[in-house]
Amino acid sequence: MAWRILFSQRANQDFLSLEKTEAERIQKKLEEAAGNPAHFFGRLSGAEDYKLKVGDYRIIVLLLHEKEMVFVEKIGHRKNIYK
Repeated sequence: MAWRILFSQRANQDFLSLEKTEAERIQKKLEEAAGNPAHFFGRLSGAEDYKLKVGDYRIIVLLLHEKEMVFVEKIGHRKNIYK
């Protein structure tokens, strides 16, 4: 069973500002990752957040295990996302 995906307001704005092709790739990868989060998400060092790599873009999320929910915090290009 796949986990639910929930976007923060910032992540929603980030997603809507992407080009259509990039947005489709990210949506497809998020849906795939929601089926098996432990396999797709990598832990950020020194934080409770996780990251998902999609080409040159990174998706920063919180994994809420007790609710089986992926909470997307922000989406951005790899050169800007960690600032």
